[in-house]
Order: sequence, then structure tokens, then C-alpha cells
Amino acid sequence: MAVFTEVSCDEAAAFLRRLGLGELRAMSACSGGIENTNYFVHTDRGEYVLTLFERLTWEQLPFYLHLMQHLAGRGIPVPRPAPDAEGRILHLLKGKPAAVVGRLRGKSELAPDAQQCGAVGEMLARMHVAGRDYARHQPNLRGLPWWKETVPALLPCVGDDQRALLLDELALQTRIAASPDHAALPRGPIHADLFRDNVLFEGSGLSGILDFYFAGCDTFVFDIGVCLNDWCVDLDSGRADGVRRAAFLTAYESARPLVPEERRLLPDLERAAALRFWVSRLRDCHMPREAAALKAHDPSHFERVLRQRVSDAAGAAIFQKGLRAAPGPDDRP
Repeated sequence: MAVFTEVSCDEAAAFLRRLGLGELRAMSACSGGIENTNYFVHTDRGEYVLTLFERLTWEQLPFYLHLMQHLAGRGIPVPRPAPDAEGRILHLLKGKPAAVVGRLRGKSELAPDAQQCGAVGEMLARMHVAGRDYARHQPNLRGLPWWKETVPALLPCVGDDQRALLLDELALQTRIAASPDHAALPRGPIHADLFRDNVLFEGSGLSGILDFYFAGCDTFVFDIGVCLNDWCVDLDSGRADGVRRAAFLTAYESARPLVPEERRLLPDLERAAALRFWVSRLRDCHMPREAAALKAHDPSHFERVLRQRVSDAAGAAIFQKGLRAAPGPDDRP
């Protein structure tokens, strides 16, 4: 979480006081992401995260903040936005939209085991179910229209092999999005960015889901693909880890069983999720913004994941072709 807008201790203290969150005791900048300005703040009443939004607009932000409030009210462990005296949860600080949420307990697990992957899968399904009656709607702002807009701008920045992969995958995802199976997919609010660093564990239990500022309304199976590409892969090669993958999907289906169209399109939506994050990381690498603390993510990881998913699909197609060509019982000598 980069720092694009500097906030002084005096400015933060006055802001927190207006929200009735107590007196500021300590404040530190967060540097783990690249979209918003974030500070950890500690007051005499508790610990919070102060966020100033650098890209999302005043009109877009109520979707995210009220979604967090909605999910928290249904028992999903997400940060709850702090209201002001009039009940408003979207505020203004230094001319930027701002919010304060409670800081959840626990820590991220960057080397998850199968049990932890299962916990994430179950909680993701519970979150999907809990969000079904959320009244607000906003599309996934990093979905197909954004890929179509961003990929052409990246083509001069990448090599021939990368250019071919970007264009081929974009064409494939465009065809899939227009298919009847895709139209039949269950959908609703999704997190869309549920990586290892956005989940907290305390002891053996999952204690928090963080960072809903890429959320939007999209297919649930795309959200599953995002998670599988991070929680259930070997980070060095991009290959799927079968044990962790099975644990995740089994736990997910214990809370929300997949429909047949989701099963059929899951491999394709995993590719879509890999494309989405490869494109965004390429953009952040080649078109960076200035920030006081900024750590851009390596785009090569999701290039590896996407190439592995393409290879998996090719292998599966060859296998299926072999099955169709194999002689049946009546054809054997």
C-alpha cells in the first residue's frame, strides 16, 4: 500500500477525533500495495487503517465501503468502516476520498498449507453467499473491458512472445465472455484480489479478509480462479499444487456447490484471472506512478501462471482427443 498523499500526525489526529475514534498515539505508513495511500493508526480507543483513495472516485467508493459493512453484518470477518456522527462512512481528507476501518487481528500466511487453503475456500464461498442480497451494483473495473483498453497500450513495451500471448488470450477471453455457458454463470459481488497477503490467520483459524477495493460484480468462478492462481500454485513455476487445490475446492463446495457451467469454465476463468493480474502488473511496471513508498509487483509471476494454464489446457485437449480416437470394445481385434 503505497503513500501517494502525505498526511501529518496533526492532520490524522484531527481527522480521527472528528470520527470519534480517540486520540492518536502512533501512526505509520504502509508500503505493501500500489493503489491507495494507507496508514496504520493507533489511538487510545483501538487500532485502525486510514486510507486515502488515489484512483477510485467519490461515486465508486460507496459500493466497496457498504459491501464491507454488509458482509461484516453477516458474520464475514472483514474490516468495518468507521462512521461519522451522521453515519457516513466515506469521508474527505486533504481533498481525497478517505475511510477508516478497524484493523483486524492476525497475520498473513505466505506459505499456506492445504488446511489454510481450505479455510480460504470455505470463507470465499460464505462471502459469495452473504453478498447475494447486497443491493448495490458495480462492475468489476478490472474485467474484460479494462483488459481490452490496457493490452494495446502495453504491446510496445513487451517482447514478441509476450505480445502474442497477450493477444491470443485476450481473443480467447472475449469469445468465452460471449458464450452461453458464461452467461449462465452465477455472479454477484466478488473480492477479485484475495491473495495470500489479503487474508489473516490467528492460531489455526482464518481471522480476516482485507482490501476490498478491487471488488465488483462478476462471476463467482472468476473469484475462485484468482484464489487458485495464488493460494494453490508453486510460486516459482506457476504449476498448480493438486493437494492445496483439492482442499480449496472441496471446502468451497461445502458452503456453495458449483453448477455445471462453473465446472466447465473454471480452467478458462483461471486463465482469465492470470491474464488480469499479468496485465495490471505489466502496466504498473511500464507505466508507474510516483509515490513516497512504492513496491511494484513482479509481472513475470503471472506470465508463468498463464503459460502454465495454457499448457495445461493443451495437454487436456490432447488427452481428450486421444480418448476419442481410442478403439471401443467393438473395434478391438
